[in-house]
Amino acid sequence: RWIHMRKYLVKRFFESVIALFGITLVVFLVLNLAGDPVELLLPPSASREDIEIMREEMGFNDPIIIQYGRFLKGAVVGDFGMSYNYNEPAMQIVLERIPATIKLAGAALLISIVLGIPAGIISAVKRNTLPDYIIRIMALLGQCVPAFWLGIMLILLFSVKLQWLPISGNESFKSILMPAFTLGVFTAATITRLLRSNMLEVLGKEYIDVAKAKGLKQNVVVMKHAFKNALSSILSVLGLQVAHLIGGAVITETVFGWPGIGRLAVQSITNGDFMVVEAIVFIIAISFIIVNFVVDILYCIINPRIRMQ
Repeated sequence: RWIHMRKYLVKRFFESVIALFGITLVVFLVLNLAGDPVELLLPPSASREDIEIMREEMGFNDPIIIQYGRFLKGAVVGDFGMSYNYNEPAMQIVLERIPATIKLAGAALLISIVLGIPAGIISAVKRNTLPDYIIRIMALLGQCVPAFWLGIMLILLFSVKLQWLPISGNESFKSILMPAFTLGVFTAATITRLLRSNMLEVLGKEYIDVAKAKGLKQNVVVMKHAFKNALSSILSVLGLQVAHLIGGAVITETVFGWPGIGRLAVQSITNGDFMVVEAIVFIIAISFIIVNFVVDILYCIINPRIRMQ
C-alpha cells in the first residue's frame, strides 16, 4: 500500500511542477501583452529615443523566448526584478505583505469551519425540517452574495452606525473580524452544502441502519460513522477552499484596506507595476500547488482504500 501511495504522490508532485511551469508561462504572456512597462516608467515628455534606450537596457527588445527564459530563471530563485513604484525587489515587497494575508485567510478558514461543519451536520440530520430549510437558504445566500457588497454592508452597520469595529487597518483583533467573516462566508456555505449532501448519502447506507439496530446512540452514529466517512470526500474541496482564501482575498483586502498581497495586487495592476504582479501571481500559484499536494497526502492517510492510479 505504501509503495502505491509513494508512486501516487511522486506522480502528483511532477504534475504540480508542470502546472507551475504552465502558470508562469501564462502570467508572463498576459502581463507582457497588457502594455509597455517602459512607457509607464518614463514621463509623457520622454522622447522615442529615450524609450528605445530604456527598452534595450531592460531587455525588452530581446526575442520573447529569451525574455521568458530570463523570467523563468529569476522565478526559480525568487528574483522578479525591481518594483517600478517602490524601487525595491518585487519579491521582498510581496513577502512583507504575506503575513497579513495568511493571518486573514487563517481567520476566515476558522470561521468557515466553525460555521460550515456544524451547519452541514445539523442540516443533514434534521433533513426537511425548519432548521434544514433555514440552513440551506443561508448557505445559498452565502454563495450568491458578492464579497464587496457584503463587506460594504458590514462596514455601514458595524463601523458607521454602531461604531463597534474599525473600518480598515490591521491594528487590533477587532480589525480582522469583518474582513475574515466576509472572506469566510463563501467557504462556509460551500462546506455546509457539500457536507450535507455527503452526510445524507452516508446516512442512507446499510451499515448506518445496522449501527442503529445495534442500539448505538444517534450522536455516535452521526459523528463516528456518518461524519467520519463524509469528511474524506470533502477534504479535497476544503483544500481548494484554503487556496481560494489566499488567492481570493483581493476584493476583501481592497474593501477593508487590509495590508495584504490582495490589496497590493490591485495597486500594482493599477500602477502598471508588472514585476510585483508577477511575484504575487507566482506566490498564489505556489500556495495552490502546496495546499493541493498536502491535501493529497492527508486524503491518502484518511482514506487508505484510495486507488493509486
